[in-house]
Amino acid sequence: MEEHYIQFENVIKSYGSGNAQVNALSGVSFAIDKGEFCVLLGSSGAGKTTLLNMLGGMDTLTSGRIKFDGKEISGLGKRELIEYRRHDVGFVFQFYNLIPNLTALENVEIAAQLCKDPIPAGDALAMVGLSERASNFPAQLSGGEQQRVAIARALAKNPRLLLCDEPTGALDYKTGKAVLKLLYDLSRERNTTVVIITHNQAIAPMADRVIRIRSGKIESNEVNTNAVPIDEIEW
Repeated sequence: MEEHYIQFENVIKSYGSGNAQVNALSGVSFAIDKGEFCVLLGSSGAGKTTLLNMLGGMDTLTSGRIKFDGKEISGLGKRELIEYRRHDVGFVFQFYNLIPNLTALENVEIAAQLCKDPIPAGDALAMVGLSERASNFPAQLSGGEQQRVAIARALAKNPRLLLCDEPTGALDYKTGKAVLKLLYDLSRERNTTVVIITHNQAIAPMADRVIRIRSGKIESNEVNTNAVPIDEIEW
């Protein structure tokens, strides 16, 4: 089998047992290549967050295999998973998850202190265009600015994989497009593999790869050779 940067091989995730057993993922298989900007599409309850959590080492599978850069992360123990999350993966969430009593810079510094080869917090803030807001607290920032701080926090870890759970879900249209453009540009500039999960089908044309999931199963996995700039996308 050809080796890909990310591989899911017949992954099943079940909750409960016996007659009460429910499969959140039912035999999921797909691959993503290094440096790709991937959009994972699915409605609420389709299994996309479960999938993202397992790829990020935050949840375990019932059966199957997940591989990242040749390493089977589905076989790692608790301590190894902590190391994987700490050094290899950056997370961006829908509601920012910033620490309210820390400044923007301090929020980013916390992440930078966790890993072995960080990007300086000030540099990470500059990458998202927020150097002048470094001393502001989250309550003093707009939603878009808070999300950019959250992206800077993820970037400060210098991750090989950036996982984004509905990163524009709490933002208005214009700010959401700006955040998507930032994520796309960072993917291109740093060759970082970015996986965005969303229910917003309108952003699919900007992706290198579009994976559709429905009822815990992969509907399609398509490479997009003619990605459309985010500026040209409307929803």
